[in-house]
Amino acid sequence: MLNFVLFGPPGAGKGTQSEKLIEKYQLIHISTGDLFRAHIKNQTPLGQKVSQFIADGQLVPDGITIDMLEEEVDKNPDAKGFIFDGFPRTIPQAEVLDEFLASKGSGIAGVIAFDVDQEELTKRVAIRQKESGRVDDQADKIQKRIDEYFNKIIHVLPYYDAQNKLTRVNGIGNIDEIFNTICAVVDKY
Repeated sequence: MLNFVLFGPPGAGKGTQSEKLIEKYQLIHISTGDLFRAHIKNQTPLGQKVSQFIADGQLVPDGITIDMLEEEVDKNPDAKGFIFDGFPRTIPQAEVLDEFLASKGSGIAGVIAFDVDQEELTKRVAIRQKESGRVDDQADKIQKRIDEYFNKIIHVLPYYDAQNKLTRVNGIGNIDEIFNTICAVVDKY
Protein backbone atom coordinates (compact mmCIF):
# COMPACT_ATOMS: atom_id res chain seq x y z
CA MET A 1 0.00 0.00 0.00
CA LEU A 2 1.12 3.50 -0.81
CA ASN A 3 0.33 5.55 2.31
CA PHE A 4 1.26 9.20 2.74
CA VAL A 5 0.68 11.85 5.36
CA LEU A 6 0.16 15.40 4.09
CA PHE A 7 1.26 17.85 6.72
CA GLY A 8 0.73 21.57 6.96
CA PRO A 9 -1.27 24.30 8.62
CA PRO A 10 -4.80 25.22 7.56
CA GLY A 11 -4.68 26.75 4.09
CA ALA A 12 -1.36 25.15 3.11
CA GLY A 13 -2.87 23.36 0.11
CA LYS A 14 -3.31 19.83 1.47
CA GLY A 15 -6.86 19.50 0.15
CA THR A 16 -6.02 20.90 -3.27
CA GLN A 17 -3.02 18.63 -3.71
CA SER A 18 -4.89 15.63 -2.29
CA GLU A 19 -7.47 15.90 -5.07
CA LYS A 20 -4.71 15.74 -7.67
CA LEU A 21 -2.95 12.84 -5.93
CA ILE A 22 -6.19 10.87 -5.72
CA GLU A 23 -6.76 11.26 -9.43
CA LYS A 24 -3.22 10.30 -10.43
CA TYR A 25 -2.52 7.47 -7.97
CA GLN A 26 -6.05 6.22 -7.12
CA LEU A 27 -5.46 6.72 -3.40
CA ILE A 28 -8.16 7.13 -0.77
CA HIS A 29 -8.12 10.54 0.93
CA ILE A 30 -8.85 10.55 4.63
CA SER A 31 -9.18 14.03 6.03
CA THR A 32 -10.09 14.01 9.69
CA GLY A 33 -11.47 17.53 9.29
CA ASP A 34 -13.75 16.46 6.42
CA LEU A 35 -14.88 13.41 8.39
CA PHE A 36 -15.68 15.51 11.43
CA ARG A 37 -17.58 18.07 9.33
CA ALA A 38 -19.62 15.27 7.68
CA HIS A 39 -20.51 13.77 11.07
CA ILE A 40 -21.49 17.20 12.39
CA LYS A 41 -23.60 17.96 9.30
CA ASN A 42 -25.38 14.60 9.59
CA GLN A 43 -25.80 15.09 13.35
CA THR A 44 -24.37 11.67 14.15
CA PRO A 45 -23.49 10.83 17.76
CA LEU A 46 -19.82 11.35 16.83
CA GLY A 47 -20.68 14.69 15.24
CA GLN A 48 -22.38 15.82 18.42
CA LYS A 49 -19.32 14.83 20.45
CA VAL A 50 -16.81 16.68 18.30
CA SER A 51 -18.77 19.76 17.19
CA GLN A 52 -17.78 21.83 20.20
CA PHE A 53 -14.07 20.94 19.86
CA ILE A 54 -14.02 22.01 16.21
CA ALA A 55 -16.14 25.10 16.85
CA ASP A 56 -13.61 26.19 19.47
CA GLY A 57 -10.64 25.42 17.19
CA GLN A 58 -9.42 22.68 19.54
CA LEU A 59 -8.12 19.21 18.79
CA VAL A 60 -10.59 16.36 19.06
CA PRO A 61 -9.43 13.78 21.66
CA ASP A 62 -7.14 11.06 20.29
CA GLY A 63 -9.45 8.15 21.07
CA ILE A 64 -12.33 9.54 19.01
CA THR A 65 -10.07 10.54 16.12
CA ILE A 66 -8.26 7.19 16.01
CA ASP A 67 -11.46 5.13 16.13
CA MET A 68 -12.92 7.16 13.29
CA LEU A 69 -9.75 6.88 11.19
CA GLU A 70 -9.46 3.12 11.66
CA GLU A 71 -13.11 2.75 10.65
CA GLU A 72 -12.43 4.64 7.41
CA VAL A 73 -9.38 2.50 6.57
CA ASP A 74 -11.35 -0.67 7.27
CA LYS A 75 -14.11 0.50 4.88
CA ASN A 76 -11.59 0.37 2.02
CA PRO A 77 -9.85 -3.04 2.19
CA ASP A 78 -8.89 -3.00 -1.51
CA ALA A 79 -7.38 0.49 -1.49
CA LYS A 80 -4.06 1.07 -3.28
CA GLY A 81 -3.16 3.38 -0.43
CA PHE A 82 -4.27 6.32 1.66
CA ILE A 83 -3.54 9.99 1.99
CA PHE A 84 -3.84 10.99 5.64
CA ASP A 85 -4.68 14.68 5.93
CA GLY A 86 -4.99 16.27 9.35
CA PHE A 87 -3.69 13.18 11.11
CA PRO A 88 -1.52 12.47 13.00
CA ARG A 89 -1.31 15.63 15.07
CA THR A 90 0.67 14.23 17.98
CA ILE A 91 3.50 11.74 18.35
CA PRO A 92 1.21 9.29 20.21
CA GLN A 93 -1.20 9.48 17.25
CA ALA A 94 1.68 8.82 14.85
CA GLU A 95 2.72 5.79 16.88
CA VAL A 96 -0.84 4.43 16.95
CA LEU A 97 -1.17 4.98 13.19
CA ASP A 98 2.09 3.08 12.63
CA GLU A 99 0.88 0.21 14.82
CA PHE A 100 -2.53 0.10 13.11
CA LEU A 101 -1.04 0.09 9.61
CA ALA A 102 1.53 -2.54 10.62
CA SER A 103 -1.36 -4.75 11.75
CA LYS A 104 -2.64 -4.44 8.17
CA GLY A 105 0.80 -5.34 6.76
CA SER A 106 1.45 -1.77 5.69
CA GLY A 107 2.96 1.50 6.89
CA ILE A 108 3.55 5.14 6.06
CA ALA A 109 5.69 5.45 2.94
CA GLY A 110 6.33 9.15 3.33
CA VAL A 111 5.30 12.43 4.88
CA ILE A 112 5.01 15.55 2.75
CA ALA A 113 5.09 18.79 4.75
CA PHE A 114 3.90 21.97 3.06
CA ASP A 115 5.90 25.05 4.02
CA VAL A 116 3.70 28.16 3.79
CA ASP A 117 4.21 31.40 5.70
CA GLN A 118 1.59 32.94 8.01
CA GLU A 119 0.73 35.84 5.69
CA GLU A 120 -0.07 33.50 2.79
CA LEU A 121 -2.07 31.18 5.04
CA THR A 122 -4.21 34.04 6.30
CA LYS A 123 -4.93 35.15 2.71
CA ARG A 124 -5.82 31.66 1.52
CA VAL A 125 -8.09 30.86 4.42
CA ALA A 126 -9.95 34.16 4.07
CA ILE A 127 -10.66 33.31 0.42
CA ARG A 128 -11.64 29.75 1.30
CA GLN A 129 -14.01 30.96 4.03
CA LYS A 130 -15.80 33.27 1.59
CA GLU A 131 -16.13 30.49 -0.99
CA SER A 132 -17.09 27.60 1.29
CA GLY A 133 -18.52 29.26 4.38
CA ARG A 134 -16.73 26.74 6.59
CA VAL A 135 -17.40 27.52 10.24
CA ASP A 136 -13.85 26.57 11.22
CA ASP A 137 -12.40 29.14 8.78
CA GLN A 138 -13.79 32.16 10.63
CA ALA A 139 -11.05 34.65 11.52
CA ASP A 140 -11.08 34.07 15.29
CA LYS A 141 -11.05 30.30 14.95
CA ILE A 142 -8.58 30.03 12.07
CA GLN A 143 -5.86 31.91 13.92
CA LYS A 144 -6.30 29.51 16.81
CA ARG A 145 -5.90 26.55 14.41
CA ILE A 146 -2.82 28.06 12.75
CA ASP A 147 -1.26 28.76 16.15
CA GLU A 148 -2.09 25.19 17.22
CA TYR A 149 -0.22 23.89 14.18
CA PHE A 150 2.91 26.00 14.71
CA ASN A 151 2.98 25.57 18.50
CA LYS A 152 2.05 21.88 18.83
CA ILE A 153 1.32 19.85 15.72
CA ILE A 154 4.55 20.71 13.89
CA HIS A 155 6.45 18.80 16.60
CA VAL A 156 5.35 15.51 14.95
CA LEU A 157 7.67 16.18 11.99
CA PRO A 158 10.89 15.09 13.77
CA TYR A 159 9.23 11.72 14.48
CA TYR A 160 8.99 11.08 10.73
CA ASP A 161 12.28 12.81 9.94
CA ALA A 162 14.05 10.32 12.24
CA GLN A 163 12.57 7.56 10.05
CA ASN A 164 13.78 9.28 6.85
CA LYS A 165 10.18 9.65 5.68
CA LEU A 166 9.87 13.45 5.75
CA THR A 167 10.01 15.67 2.67
CA ARG A 168 9.37 19.41 2.89
CA VAL A 169 7.72 21.07 -0.09
CA ASN A 170 7.39 24.78 -0.75
CA GLY A 171 3.61 25.25 -0.65
CA ILE A 172 3.69 28.69 -2.27
CA GLY A 173 3.58 29.00 -6.02
CA ASN A 174 1.90 27.43 -9.01
CA ILE A 175 -0.40 24.57 -8.00
CA ASP A 176 0.78 22.33 -10.86
CA GLU A 177 4.45 22.96 -10.11
CA ILE A 178 3.88 22.09 -6.46
CA PHE A 179 2.04 18.96 -7.59
CA ASN A 180 4.94 17.92 -9.84
CA THR A 181 7.30 18.27 -6.87
CA ILE A 182 4.99 16.08 -4.78
CA CYS A 183 4.73 13.48 -7.56
CA ALA A 184 8.51 13.25 -7.69
CA VAL A 185 8.42 12.31 -4.00
CA VAL A 186 5.56 9.81 -4.39
CA ASP A 187 7.16 8.19 -7.43
CA LYS A 188 10.19 7.21 -5.34
CA TYR A 189 7.97 4.68 -3.58
